[in-house]
Amino acid sequence: MMKYILFILALTITVSVNAQTDMQHTPKGALYQVFTHNTGDKIALNSVVSFQFIQKTDKDSVLFSTYTAGHPVQVQVVAPKNVGDLMEIFPLLTLKDSAIVKVPTDSIFVGHEDQRPPFFPKGSFLTFILKIEKVQSLNDAIAERNAAIEKVKAAEIADAEKYITDHKLTLKTTASGLKYVITQPSLKPKPLKGDTLLVNYIGHGLDDKVFDTSIESVAKSAGLNQPGRPYEPIQVVAGEGRVIAGWEEGLLLLNEGAKATFVIPSDIAYGAQGQGDVIKPYSTLVFDIELVKVKPIKHPVAPKPAVKKTLHKKKPLQKKPVTKS
Repeated sequence: MMKYILFILALTITVSVNAQTDMQHTPKGALYQVFTHNTGDKIALNSVVSFQFIQKTDKDSVLFSTYTAGHPVQVQVVAPKNVGDLMEIFPLLTLKDSAIVKVPTDSIFVGHEDQRPPFFPKGSFLTFILKIEKVQSLNDAIAERNAAIEKVKAAEIADAEKYITDHKLTLKTTASGLKYVITQPSLKPKPLKGDTLLVNYIGHGLDDKVFDTSIESVAKSAGLNQPGRPYEPIQVVAGEGRVIAGWEEGLLLLNEGAKATFVIPSDIAYGAQGQGDVIKPYSTLVFDIELVKVKPIKHPVAPKPAVKKTLHKKKPLQKKPVTKS
């Protein structure tokens, strides 16, 4: 963090010393100044760059920082489409170079003045202070990304297996990878697609930390802050696709009144995207489920298969052999 603060301080001092009129112009109208001139090849078209940046207003209010977010941004360098995409700037830089780029907001909001926020008045600039951290070919970047994904997926599988072992769970596994155990069986009917299901649930990660529930006592004990949330069974229409695939599949396995535990891998949960700050990418999730009630719709009766009548052919009358006397 101290290194980050010193970096920002140094850039701020440099910018204040150099007047805006000393900055150079790109063909599309951005202003820029390169602070460092490292040796090496300039960034080529189609390269993939990883870079840190801080986004600020003219009054030095920080709008976004990759340093605060905890990771750089990665983009492929392509032909520039607009003044704000920075694609005119990257070919001017090399690995480890730092620069400031000022994009005129008048060009950003042209034709969209109703969307201009008050902190970007006419004549103002959107400022980027950026540093190039890595330059790769597209093939190398793809290979690196795939290797990283495989590593994360392997860790997810190992963590899930450890959770199952530690909690002494005996689970069935479906073709999709859903693992489940019915903890309270029921003889009532199973739902069909189109039925409305009332479901109580407790959702938690492999660390046993509850991230969501429909049960108020569980929410309180877990310290969840869900103001205005009605604590009651949620309604799910089976087959509508409004819940994760692991739920869609698992709920159809239960009878009304049954309870179960689902262990849902990320492939049929929230995948590589995760869900906000609560569920990280490639997270296996655990749900304790109660199918409280099934409200069936009127399902069409499947027609009985037609029975083919077998026609019995009459045997031809056989002539009696004629005997000679």
